[in-house]
Amino acid sequence: MSVRRKDALGGRAAVVGIGATEFSKDSGRSELRLAVEAVRAALDDAGLEPADVDGMVTFTMDTSPEITVAQASGIGELSFFSRIHYGGGAACATVQQAALAVATGVAEVVVCYRAFNERSGRRFGSGVQHREPSAEGAALGWSLPFGLLTPASWVAMAAQRYLHTYGLTPEAFGQVAVVDRGYAATNPAAYFHGRPITLADHAASRWIVEPLRLLDCCQETDGGQALVVTSVERARDLPQPPAVVTAAAQGAGRAQEQMTSFYRDDLTGLPEMGVVARQLWRTSGMGPADIDVAVLYDHFTPFVLMQLEEFGFCEPGAAAAFVAAGMLPLNTHGGQLGEAYLHGMNGIAEAVRQLRGTAVNQVPGAARTLVTAGTGVPTSGLILTADR
Repeated sequence: MSVRRKDALGGRAAVVGIGATEFSKDSGRSELRLAVEAVRAALDDAGLEPADVDGMVTFTMDTSPEITVAQASGIGELSFFSRIHYGGGAACATVQQAALAVATGVAEVVVCYRAFNERSGRRFGSGVQHREPSAEGAALGWSLPFGLLTPASWVAMAAQRYLHTYGLTPEAFGQVAVVDRGYAATNPAAYFHGRPITLADHAASRWIVEPLRLLDCCQETDGGQALVVTSVERARDLPQPPAVVTAAAQGAGRAQEQMTSFYRDDLTGLPEMGVVARQLWRTSGMGPADIDVAVLYDHFTPFVLMQLEEFGFCEPGAAAAFVAAGMLPLNTHGGQLGEAYLHGMNGIAEAVRQLRGTAVNQVPGAARTLVTAGTGVPTSGLILTADR
């Protein structure tokens, strides 16, 4: 690991605005328009104007470049723009990049955004259709010829090993699905609003790739989400209570690939998230017992369990029982299984709402939130806290 000490970023920036479109299966408009709607909504929420923005961050997997979104949103000159790789693993890193720019004076107000028609347009769940020659493609070449063509199939390999190692059944994964859908059922913004599920429903859902069932897999969503980041000092003069970036980290593990890291010594954990966890705890000075709400990236249920274990909330193999016991408020917006699949950006927005005290499923007194980004890939995480 290259970083073995507390870093200097914590406490120097805050999320001050959140904005989103509706979450749907057919938006009926371009990804650029979705991005602009989310950006303008986030700026309105922050009490800022487009002219205040001088930085923008998004994902490499985005069809709407920073300069195009800036122009269409009425934003003028930019002194900072950045893109993060590795799909959903980029979510929390967009805020980290924004915080770095603000903390160093490179930019004063940075907008992070993600917008796509992931259901009506390109569907990531459909797997690899075509790949240009690249080093990443070469790594996938060891798996694709044998039928491992989709994200679900890649995760299923690790999920099967997890169940075997700890003597569990697929019901272990159902615990996550039930909790997420339970919160989504009371969230009007969630696609699955009003539709909770039971463990029996999970067990009755069709197989996708054993041991993953339909209800172990996240949705495919059209929509946009944006976040506004500025200094803590400036944040205190804005309308919304700031969500302070107390710690931010990225992580890649040894022998890291994009969701096909099958040649590691152990398939029952997520070493890349372990890198993130150690740095978040180190920089924040916190530990698992200090977290009031966790928003953990849930594209597939098994990786939620592994994240809980990597962060030390419970022992390896014990996460399903931990979730079933309700030991920690988890994905209180419904997650990507229940609210929407926005590559984790909507999860960051939920953490902000919890700190503001405005979440639909509000945790009383929530002051410290943990948010993670995509797993199975190089990833990122945040600890956001109330400014108290």
